[in-house]
Amino acid sequence: MPGFFSDVFDVPASLVEDYGAVDVSLIADLPLFVDPFLLFNSAKPEYQELHDEIVAYLAFLKRRSDAGGVTKGDLIGLYCFSEVKQNWFGYCELGNNGSGLGLDFAKQLHRSLAFIFNDIGSEGVTRGTHLEKVCLIKDGVGRDNISDFATNLIKHYLLSFTQDFAIEYIDKSKRRKFPVRRARFNYNLESWVTETYELPYFDGDFVLLTPRDILTKDETWINQRDMIDRFHDIPASVPNPQLKSEVFNYFHRQLRQVDDEPTAKERREAAYATLAEYPWLIDFYIKLKEDSGNEAVSVSEEKLLFAQLIFNEAVKTISLALPDDFYAKPPLGTLSEAHARLAYLKHVIEDQGGHRFFYLGGKPLQREADLHVLYRLVWYGTRSDFGAEANDGRGPVDFKISYGAKDKTLVEFKLAKNKALRKNLQKQVEIYKKASDAQHGIKAIVYFSAEELERVQEILFDLKLENDPNVVLIDAREDNKPSGSKAG
Repeated sequence: MPGFFSDVFDVPASLVEDYGAVDVSLIADLPLFVDPFLLFNSAKPEYQELHDEIVAYLAFLKRRSDAGGVTKGDLIGLYCFSEVKQNWFGYCELGNNGSGLGLDFAKQLHRSLAFIFNDIGSEGVTRGTHLEKVCLIKDGVGRDNISDFATNLIKHYLLSFTQDFAIEYIDKSKRRKFPVRRARFNYNLESWVTETYELPYFDGDFVLLTPRDILTKDETWINQRDMIDRFHDIPASVPNPQLKSEVFNYFHRQLRQVDDEPTAKERREAAYATLAEYPWLIDFYIKLKEDSGNEAVSVSEEKLLFAQLIFNEAVKTISLALPDDFYAKPPLGTLSEAHARLAYLKHVIEDQGGHRFFYLGGKPLQREADLHVLYRLVWYGTRSDFGAEANDGRGPVDFKISYGAKDKTLVEFKLAKNKALRKNLQKQVEIYKKASDAQHGIKAIVYFSAEELERVQEILFDLKLENDPNVVLIDAREDNKPSGSKAG
């Protein structure tokens, strides 16, 4: 199994780290994202210049929009971007092919230029313009979209950053000259141009290094969930007493439509309604984030270190747990192969100390996405068609494995604490099987305590699934495992 950038290109991992870059995995994307706020808030002049370039491009789009006549071709050429897959970051769960930014994002950004980006470069409340505003109003525009957009606009910097490292430290036999499309935007020509760079070469493509200090693991510093969670802080920061009172009154009127004590969901809905009625509040939220921007760097670094440490350790642990001939074996049929690879993952988690991948500060993180990261690692080199988060018309399923048209198996991961677990076990995979014409479905359930195990066992007994071989329980408890020195 190939490992990380440092392994493939024969450079010390410490050298990559000292250069300020992330030692990326060349097996699958790391769940990391470029956060534009870390450029804006950086003390490094070159990062501030990169943020200025993002703002300049938004200003260019706004001028084009204000002039009228933006065609579908303009949306595709100026607003749509492929994912920069060569940095090996994002959501793709096997390999590094993401979806990029399509017409839906393009249309939303175009609408936002008139609605929430109407004061680019002349903001009265905030210190600067922030691309992240586009994700604050519209659902479905998340950290991956913001990261993809920002990465495309700073791609020339990442190309030069990587080229300098490659020429200095990587053997010439492992480098190639690549003409890179859409490397930089030419404002005189009003089009993207191709530039040539000498870059690390792997598996028919180049690889990009990215500075550690512009990345985050979870949400960008400015994000919709945070804005709603701290809604009360936003109108409280408005200096005009009359406006402040008007906003709070509107918010409470939304809640008075509820007969009983409002739930958390109803409070969030009231906050959404208030922000839609007073969109200028968004600037006051962003100002709050600017004023506490020093926290963004430390939070990002902590999450980044954790993500990379966990991924690195997961690759090493899983690699050591697998027999030498595991990847050379021919498919056994997708159901048998899926079970075999799931059994190895179960072995790593339960017997090889892999449960540690789910804990931070002694507390379980309990995120299905972390399970997906680990499961995809044991599929490296398979001859079967292994796909993550396929969508066949009735919602996404975690993984679909196929070998030919008539041999398909679905694998769905669930946490034992999931409140909808009973309903899911009854219906979900069966629905997916019908939608995708898959013959088999496996349900993998991960539990973190004896209480969670007891709950799962009761549900399985009630549903008469306690002996179903296609329901696999994985023990991620910490209190029943050997110490780290003995594991493995």
